[in-house]
Amino acid sequence: MSKQQCYHCGLPVPEHSEWSVIIQAQPRPMCCPGCQAVAQAIVGAGLQEFYTYRTTQAPTGQLLIPELLQQTQVYDNPAVQKRLVRLEGEHIREVSLILEGITCAACIWLNERHLRTLPGVLSVQVNYSTHRAQVRWDNSQLPLSEILQAVSQIGYVAHPYDPQRQQAVLERERKQQLRRLGVAGVLGMQVMMISIALYAGAWSGMAPEFRTLFHWLNLLLTTPILLYSAAPFFRGAWRDLSHRQAGMEVPIALAISLAFLGSVWATLSGTGEVYYDSVAMFVFFLLTGRYFELMARHKSSQAAENLVRMVPMTAIRLPSNATGAVKEEVVLVAELNQGDTVLIRPGETIPADGTIIVGHSNIDEALLTGESYPIAKQPGQTVLAGTINIHSPLQIQVDKVGAETVLSHILRLLERAQMEKPTLTQLADKIAAWFILGVLILATAVACYWWLVNPEVWLPITLAVLVVTCPCALSLATPTAVTAATSTLTRVGLLITRGHTLETLARATHFVFDKTGTLTEGHLQLLATQAFSALPSSTCLQYAIALERHSEHPIAQALITAISDNLSALTATAVSNYPGAGMQGMVAGNTYFIGTPKFIADRTGLALPMAPLQALQQEGHTLVLLADSQMIHAAFTLGDKIRLGARELVTALQQQGKSVILLSGDQATAVQRVAQAVGISEFGYSLTPEDKLARVKALQAQGAMVAMIGDGVNDAPVLAQAQVSIAMGSGTQIAKASADMILLTEQLPNLLIGIKTAHNTLNIIRQNVRWAIVYNVIALPAAAIGWIAPWMAALGMSLSSLLVVVNALRLLKLPSRTALESKSSDLATSSHFD
Repeated sequence: MSKQQCYHCGLPVPEHSEWSVIIQAQPRPMCCPGCQAVAQAIVGAGLQEFYTYRTTQAPTGQLLIPELLQQTQVYDNPAVQKRLVRLEGEHIREVSLILEGITCAACIWLNERHLRTLPGVLSVQVNYSTHRAQVRWDNSQLPLSEILQAVSQIGYVAHPYDPQRQQAVLERERKQQLRRLGVAGVLGMQVMMISIALYAGAWSGMAPEFRTLFHWLNLLLTTPILLYSAAPFFRGAWRDLSHRQAGMEVPIALAISLAFLGSVWATLSGTGEVYYDSVAMFVFFLLTGRYFELMARHKSSQAAENLVRMVPMTAIRLPSNATGAVKEEVVLVAELNQGDTVLIRPGETIPADGTIIVGHSNIDEALLTGESYPIAKQPGQTVLAGTINIHSPLQIQVDKVGAETVLSHILRLLERAQMEKPTLTQLADKIAAWFILGVLILATAVACYWWLVNPEVWLPITLAVLVVTCPCALSLATPTAVTAATSTLTRVGLLITRGHTLETLARATHFVFDKTGTLTEGHLQLLATQAFSALPSSTCLQYAIALERHSEHPIAQALITAISDNLSALTATAVSNYPGAGMQGMVAGNTYFIGTPKFIADRTGLALPMAPLQALQQEGHTLVLLADSQMIHAAFTLGDKIRLGARELVTALQQQGKSVILLSGDQATAVQRVAQAVGISEFGYSLTPEDKLARVKALQAQGAMVAMIGDGVNDAPVLAQAQVSIAMGSGTQIAKASADMILLTEQLPNLLIGIKTAHNTLNIIRQNVRWAIVYNVIALPAAAIGWIAPWMAALGMSLSSLLVVVNALRLLKLPSRTALESKSSDLATSSHFD
């Protein structure tokens, strides 16, 4: 039995196929959904006679699948997604997309609204400054390819963000705009020269045949400007109208079309005024504004883009079981896996987070953390993707790759900060969505009025109204300023992670500091161990380390590094952590407690006699006790150093009229000594995390705008409670996850740069918003009453948007701060979980 053939293309029909189309009153078999769709389209268009008169089989429907569909399906491959997509659980994914074709705030609104209607899309945020969209979706409901196709359906192009492709897109866009601008400029100059002759002729007299000739010459010169240079405006307007939206392109395209068609009619009929010069100037000024806006947007986000380009495309992988001569293998960074060994030559960029296993060298982390000097690294220490090996070859073992590296995490935080929209931006976007519709209605009313009052001027006045008003300046006011400020602060190691951070930091009235790891370096050293029982000091230290291995606190690290490896074999089980107080767990079959004297007293009822306790505390060092339920076995004394620049920061804040407070879980003597060293008069000691939280809430209840600076696990609740929170770069992950800003360099005086930049950002946002509002309020009535010529309207609209962007670029200049000359000194520090 012969197989059925597809009625459309002639290929064999698979067994048990259910694809068919009713053609000429009979069901015809199809080989695939593609042929079925094409055949159905032919029948639906009333063209089924095609199948009667055709002389050969039609191409298979698979060949007619759009090229975009085939390209986007590549991104569903898990191997491709490995570098581009971040996983959140089993099905939740997050991707950063480049959007091509964005021209105004209405484009942002349209893309966000359209994507949010897709089943499985959880959140969408589009950044106007970078033209990037951050999309979270459920991959079990919707593949990435369908998200990309959904964007193409509304006339835009989307693809996952890749630094090389982004640069290529930017360069292509720049060259296209330059070509269009060049054509509009060169031909526009010729149009203006002829128009000047026409204006002079109207004043002094000109033969009709010369006037007609000049009109036709202007028509010939303006047509290429209309068809080529102005093409993006018409494409954008058609895209908006086809989706029943009113974007910024609609009034522009309408104004150009009216001016051109009115001029053509006047040329053909020999009556009326021509506006070829206005068309040429419209297009030239608008393209000039957009070109400079494109370059300014790129400059404002350059610091973040530099971070993206830090990771190399390839790496040298070494065999893990190599013997004798080692064979080097050049692979794509996307192909690296955890546990691979990679060779990093001097001058090369490290491709992934890892641990040094062979070699000593200095690492340049300037672009990543803002640290100006290379940092010495040795075997056992970690290195980060994007940093540069300076002196000697290194072999590292890969720990994290792709989206899991510290650099990728920093980039995600930057993107989140730039894409989160403050209240002012959200309001501006809502206004922009309705603004254009209002302009079109107003332009119609103005046209009707002037048609009735003075028909000779209705067209130029209507053109001016359509062109002069612009919501782009209002929508650009906040995102361009935030993007520029974020890039500036990234250069000095201040990472903004939330969109509201700059605005809130500028308004902060109270700065609350943690102590250990914040005002102090957090590099504690064990100064002394005093035993109070029959257990030797070394044994007590082993028991303490067994418990402390379960903590990330600086005290834990100080105790662990104080003992040699051959004495640290003990392990603890059933460990419980009490943030801000201490820990307990089973060691060698017995329950032990380690923590502050208050914690030991609360858990065991034991306390040191007053005289020994005062003797241990009088130097202001950190005091940690080890006990079981029967007795106190040992006291550990630890010391730290005041962080360089801490006093200068506190003094500068106080000079600005800010209230500075120190909240610590340490005992009174240690806290008082640190407070005196840095110049803080208001401080709290022996505070639990709940106590700190209550203090911050009390300040907020009194109307204070609180900025909290901390680094520990127990700081997470109070960091989350404060209106703006800053975590130190060496802090725990939970602290950094709760923070609105991360100080990567740990140079406290850089916070002054952050505060100054926040004030400047807020001022510039206010200036931009005021300018946008004042411009539209003045320009619209002036255009409606005929005071603004069409070419002046085009120039004003372009300059309005450009002025907002250029004003925001002032934030790229770093504010200065006083040079620091203070020296760090040995001082006491915090409690166990300060």
